[in-house]
Amino acid sequence: MSKPLLIKLGGAVLENDTALANLFDAITRYLEAQQRPLILVHGGGIVVEDLLGKMNIKSEKKNGLRITPFDQIPYVAGALAGTSNKLLMAKALQAGLSAVGLSLADGFSTKVTQLDPDLGAVGVCTPNNPQLINTLLQAQQLPVISSIGIGEDGNLYNVNADQAAIAICELVDAELVFLSDVDGVLDADMQLVPELNTELADKMIADGVIRDGMTVKVKAALDAANTLGHVMLASWKKPENLVALLNGQHLGTKVIK
Repeated sequence: MSKPLLIKLGGAVLENDTALANLFDAITRYLEAQQRPLILVHGGGIVVEDLLGKMNIKSEKKNGLRITPFDQIPYVAGALAGTSNKLLMAKALQAGLSAVGLSLADGFSTKVTQLDPDLGAVGVCTPNNPQLINTLLQAQQLPVISSIGIGEDGNLYNVNADQAAIAICELVDAELVFLSDVDGVLDADMQLVPELNTELADKMIADGVIRDGMTVKVKAALDAANTLGHVMLASWKKPENLVALLNGQHLGTKVIK
């Protein structure tokens, strides 16, 4: 089996039917041409925000990470492992792909522990057992994995989807592409940064150019690059670029060690 490619989906793509259709069309064409194993990992913060808003529950963040009180985790898990996951499953099946919806807990693929008591039911995951995912890939299935995990304490945890994607990449030795609603990392003049390393990232964070949720994403990408060699940060907004991007063309920000 050739080296898998993992796409981490983020941003508002989950609420954009056209973008999802374009993405899965590109994935279908890519798989037909490359016959390479593919994995999707997703979050769904926008779906969580929408659900909590309808319930008049205020959502708070600390250092770009969502605070998830344990009494809210059933709603968050429903939004991520339920609504978001099955929405992506539906689009995959509509595109003619054979997909299987999973969470981080299925097959004991990852181990999850609490990240920070101040964040509540927010976890961090590490690779554990690749058997289930590898079996699906060998059977030419498309795993669609939500970022909900279960700790050894039996609690549900909301794992940052970028960090979850890195753990799955380590688990099955996959290449990683982060797809979101931005073209990549932008400098102070809103121009694309073609290549980013730790030194430049630290300076941009200190200067406030990289901030909020992008800080979390960039730090996750740097962590991934230290393990995987490099990762790509790119956008799902330009359908004409998606197949080229999946084929390895440099169309976003390449994050290196």
